[in-house]
Order: sequence, then structure tokens, then C-alpha cells
Amino acid sequence: MGRGKIPIKRIENQTTRQVTFSKRRAGLLKKTHELSVLCDAQIGLIIFSTTGKMCQYCTEGYRMEQIIERYQKVTGTCIPEHDNREHLYNELAVLRKETRRLQLSMRRYTGEDMSSIPFEELDQLEHELERSVIKVRERKNELLQQQLDNLRRKERILEEENSNMYRWVSKWFN
Repeated sequence: MGRGKIPIKRIENQTTRQVTFSKRRAGLLKKTHELSVLCDAQIGLIIFSTTGKMCQYCTEGYRMEQIIERYQKVTGTCIPEHDNREHLYNELAVLRKETRRLQLSMRRYTGEDMSSIPFEELDQLEHELERSVIKVRERKNELLQQQLDNLRRKERILEEENSNMYRWVSKWFN
């Protein structure tokens, strides 16, 4: 009795899929090695599992880099190397410059290092600070008004309770 034909589609059960992957990966690596030895072929095989693990085979006597370089020469493709150091240094320089600018701006608002600021900027800074003070006062007054309204409400409630209690007590003692 022979094996039944398995339909080629994604295996939904994760455990079954992982077992099948392991068995077929081993078979694929064995066949790759046999093809390399029997036919004297240069083969580079890279497999990534769904868990992200890498498995590779490279013909004996060669390195994967050599096979990839040969592939690139034949196909004319290039795998870009990601050396982000220069980009990171440029970004770091931009961030340092921005940090310095923000620190200078903060010093102006706190009153430090005012000697190098021209008159026009000082005048503008004064107006900004006055606007900020006005906003802070408005918010403070708004909060005080809310507290005052709450206290008045509580006062009315307490007065009503006091009046009700006075009526209740006067009923019992009169």
C-alpha cells in the first residue's frame, strides 16, 4: 500500500505544521546535500521558520558569502548593506542642535543668560511672558470661581438641612 497524496495547502494546526516543517526541512537538507555531492553543484540554502529561526546549508568548501556574491554577479542584483552609522550620527547631531536650541530658549524664560539677547527679542519675550501670566491668572480665577460656586452650593444644602432639622425638632418639643 502506497502513501496517499497530500494536498499542498497551509496546515492549520500549529503543532502539526511545526512537526511537518521539521521533518520536511531535514529531508530538504538531505536532498540538497545529495544534489551538491552527486552533481558537484554549488548550493546555498537558507530557511527561516515561522518562529524566526534560521537554518542553512552551503556546499562543502564554500562559504555562504561566496555563493551569494556569485548569485549577485550572475543576476546583476545587489543586496544593500545597512550601515546606519552615518545616518545615526547625522540624526544625533540634529538632535543635539535641537537640544541646545531648546535649552537656550528655556534659559531665556527662566531669566538666565539674558546678556546676549538683543532688545527686540527681549521685548518679544516680555510680551510672551505677560501673555503667559494672563493665561495663568485666568485659569487660577476660573478654579477659584468653581470652588466658590461649590462652597455656595454646599452652604445652601447645609442651610436647608439645618432648617429641616429645626422644623423637625420644633415639632417634637412644641
